[in-house]
Amino acid sequence: MKKILVIDDDVIFRHLVKELLEENSYMVDTAKDGLEGFEKLKKEKFDLVILDVNMPNMNGFETLNKIREDEEIFDIPVIMLTVKSMIEDQIQGFEYGADDYIAKPFENEVLIARVKTILEKKT
Repeated sequence: MKKILVIDDDVIFRHLVKELLEENSYMVDTAKDGLEGFEKLKKEKFDLVILDVNMPNMNGFETLNKIREDEEIFDIPVIMLTVKSMIEDQIQGFEYGADDYIAKPFENEVLIARVKTILEKKT
């Protein structure tokens, strides 16, 4: 079973995404900000990260940059899932190394399809 880390400061949103992914047979852990998420990535093995941008302590772009610079975890696929939907934000996400970029609000089926596609490409 694939394991996904959802990093988002909104507790309700984190819970909703966690439930959606678990309903689709994924194991899910969560983190409330980039700092906590990065620490979890260093301690546990994850197959995918779903990452918000606007968070305290370490935002999503900083977190993604830190992931991509770390030789132990640089190759974990990352989906940015955020309200920052401007073209400039999306380009910045891809420049930092995001594998996909999804704007909130989103359709559940689209998120699941993109998660599935990225995980299939990884294997």
